[in-house]
Amino acid sequence: MMDKQKPVLNLHNVEFLRSAVKESDFPKDALPQIVFAGKSNVGKSSVINKLLNRKNFARVSAQPGKTIHINYFLIDRKMYLVDLPGYGYARVSKAEQQRWGALMESYFAMDLLTLGVQIVDIRHKQTRDDVTMAEWFRASDKPWVVIANKLDKIKKSQLEGNLAEIRQTLLLPAEVPVIPFSAEKGNGRDEVLALMYDHVGKEAVE
Repeated sequence: MMDKQKPVLNLHNVEFLRSAVKESDFPKDALPQIVFAGKSNVGKSSVINKLLNRKNFARVSAQPGKTIHINYFLIDRKMYLVDLPGYGYARVSKAEQQRWGALMESYFAMDLLTLGVQIVDIRHKQTRDDVTMAEWFRASDKPWVVIANKLDKIKKSQLEGNLAEIRQTLLLPAEVPVIPFSAEKGNGRDEVLALMYDHVGKEAVE
């Protein structure tokens, strides 16, 4: 059982590494890669900021969907937090959508993923783009978790039904957890961090 008094990662030791726009930019060392994906307006940056206990580490963009690149953050020199570009932004051109698809295809083909983290909005039915992203993670054959963000925006009575709809819409295998989360209040943070720690691996934390 993990010692709660002694976390395996120092979340204060975080540095931005690089923005990758092509395959040669991807780090290919032995460090685990925890990959975050979500729609442009789902609060992905806010979730990452809450996990790291930083206010503006992952920048919250005023123009979602404008930049197609993968951001790498090095956590305690033991793992990469990989921030995939947001998807599903209506004003993005077809050319930009194709660039996004090509970048995703390139990343997933490299088999670099250690743990996938897909962020969805707990308030609304998931979109076709959410389903497509879930298919990427499922096809990777790697562990994967879904964060149902904006928990603070729904009533308690809606929780069970909304979580069931997420599982059904994304066709989630039974082993994929769905974690209710609030980037505002911090609900779900400990559960997500515990999963991240589980996938860092002993060789990376000793």
